[in-house]
Amino acid sequence: MTKPRDRFYASVLQFFDKAAAHTDLHEGLLEQIKACNAVFSMRFPVKVGDGYMVVEAYRAQHSHHRLPTKGGIRYSNHVNQEEVMALATLMTFKCAIVDVPFGGAKGGVKINPWQYNADELERVTRRYTSELIRRNCIGPAIDVPAPDYGTGEREMSWIADTYRTFNGNDIDAAGCVTGKPVTQNGIRGRTEATGRGVYYGIREACTFKEDMAKLGLGPGLAGKTFVVQGLGNVGSYSAKIMQDEGGAALVGVSEVEGAIYKPSGIDIHDLLRHRKETGSILNYPGATNYGKEDRGAVVEFECDIFIPAALENVITLENAHKVKAKIIAEAANGPTTSEAEEVLLKAGKLIIPDVFLNAGGVTVSYFEWLKNLSHMRFGRMEKRFNHQTYSNFVSLVERLTGATISEREREILTRGGDEIDLVRSGLEETMITAYQQIREVQMRKPEIEGLRTAAMVSAISKIASDYLSLGIFP
Repeated sequence: MTKPRDRFYASVLQFFDKAAAHTDLHEGLLEQIKACNAVFSMRFPVKVGDGYMVVEAYRAQHSHHRLPTKGGIRYSNHVNQEEVMALATLMTFKCAIVDVPFGGAKGGVKINPWQYNADELERVTRRYTSELIRRNCIGPAIDVPAPDYGTGEREMSWIADTYRTFNGNDIDAAGCVTGKPVTQNGIRGRTEATGRGVYYGIREACTFKEDMAKLGLGPGLAGKTFVVQGLGNVGSYSAKIMQDEGGAALVGVSEVEGAIYKPSGIDIHDLLRHRKETGSILNYPGATNYGKEDRGAVVEFECDIFIPAALENVITLENAHKVKAKIIAEAANGPTTSEAEEVLLKAGKLIIPDVFLNAGGVTVSYFEWLKNLSHMRFGRMEKRFNHQTYSNFVSLVERLTGATISEREREILTRGGDEIDLVRSGLEETMITAYQQIREVQMRKPEIEGLRTAAMVSAISKIASDYLSLGIFP
């Protein structure tokens, strides 16, 4: 019997094959782009409590057309080789789509991180890092991990410290991993990056009147209703920014304990406080509860936008016909199977694919990597210069017009960009440009069905150009 995560890898390859058919590239070149170049499987002992356990772990490097390779590390009981290969493959195309100069990679450690204390997790993380170092699988010019499901800033700081211990003379050692705490060579805006990228991607998709008209929707994000499946880092930030900056209305949420639906609207900040106080999203005032066994009903909630922000294979052939949303915005990796996608597209749905939409994390990781290599925070050189330039301009306007600008208005008009401002600006530009490139491919090739295939065609073309420039494929 085929396991769900084996099907995930198969779906990724099917998505590739579907896109490859719309290119005129040589079969050998397409096979090289498709193949996973290297997979490292590890088993190592770690002291836990009064004994030891043997930990199963992986690191896959899908493509070396550009270096370093880049991809997160997840801690999950569901980790296996096929899942890691699938995620590494997606990372290659994701980086190409948003013009981030990395090859794709992914790591996984097969543990349930919530079953272990901090000391035990630190031992697992440091030992895993040492295994990567032994295999030459980590380094600022080789392979740069990042957080993923079950990991975060804490684990990334342990990885950075372990790498530095083994490579004390590497002045760029901080660039061996991204997603670090800001106080330890991280970058402001990284924690929210994937969720903010989801927002920018959805907002851009909603700006095209003709595309929205096909769905029976008006242009713009304000007033549209949305449902989020998963309130982890990506889901919670997506919901906050969609509500606070986009003016969209959250009407449904699903989590491990169940799901809730409230057509009149859910304030995401109130919901997060409610969950912190009660330990559950259930029994939120005015909402209809769906228990743990029924939480899958979230795909059937009436809304304009459905945001799956948890794990893969959420929308399958069995439930695709039940999806009520007109836009499926894939914040998670691989939430829609290839078979389900065909059903959704035939039903006239707009799928904003994961391979583009959740690229905010790797984009800001790229900014962090650049910061580490330059050894200087963004904004340090230009912030005060820009402030003085804007201040001089405002003073000139006052003098020429006779108008008086208040101190508060002057402060807003003359402010130079901090690191967080520049990171958000760079992320916004990246997501907007990438979406426009994807849509341009689809408009140029009307035979292409769906944004995912268009995105993959765009990625394959860029990667092929890199290989061809190396002279490997004349």
